[in-house]
Amino acid sequence: MERISLTAFFPAYNDEHTIEQIVRTAAGEIQKVTDNFEILVIDDGSKDQTGAIADRLAGELPFVRAIHHPHNQGYGAALISGFKNARKELIFYTDGDGQYDVREIHNLLAQLRPNIDLVNGYKVKRSDAWYRILIGATYRRAMRFAFALSISDVDCDFRLIRRQVFDTINLESTSGVICVEMARSQFFRLHHLSHTLKGLLRIWWSLVISRWLPVWTTTAARKS
Repeated sequence: MERISLTAFFPAYNDEHTIEQIVRTAAGEIQKVTDNFEILVIDDGSKDQTGAIADRLAGELPFVRAIHHPHNQGYGAALISGFKNARKELIFYTDGDGQYDVREIHNLLAQLRPNIDLVNGYKVKRSDAWYRILIGATYRRAMRFAFALSISDVDCDFRLIRRQVFDTINLESTSGVICVEMARSQFFRLHHLSHTLKGLLRIWWSLVISRWLPVWTTTAARKS
């Protein structure tokens, strides 16, 4: 494995019951592979004690930093804050609600190679209701087809990314990186569905269709 420096961050919103255990567990696992690391807690305007817990951890542990949003800005904004504030060469992130086991970070690190910029986790087994599983499978296949993604599970927020990737990507809350690669379970809530589909259509046009329009136009002109 490469000699690494690592930022681990956890977007958190009202996760007072899980965030401390996640931070402490992650620290213990990361220390097994490197002593050059930091952990960020991105408190996205939590209304419970998440922010206070993050501040306490930052005071107790020198490698922890707490970043606070004054109000809830959404998951995409929390990810942007994490990426922008990361100082190490590699960035690992997962949700602060404990749905993923941070001890499995070693599975991501084991797949890291010099020519690989992103290692993406995937859910081995989903415990959701059957209709959520069906919708999720349809969504993932549609995103892989529409955006030519090689990632098998585009809505699994358990990722290891090289920080240099973000030197050439300008993340915004409505960008394709946030809406597609980092899509969340809110997709399954009916009142979010229309907004999500509109956003996906907009970025599909921007990232896929608009790039091919000049090629198609030139080809059509030559044939005529």
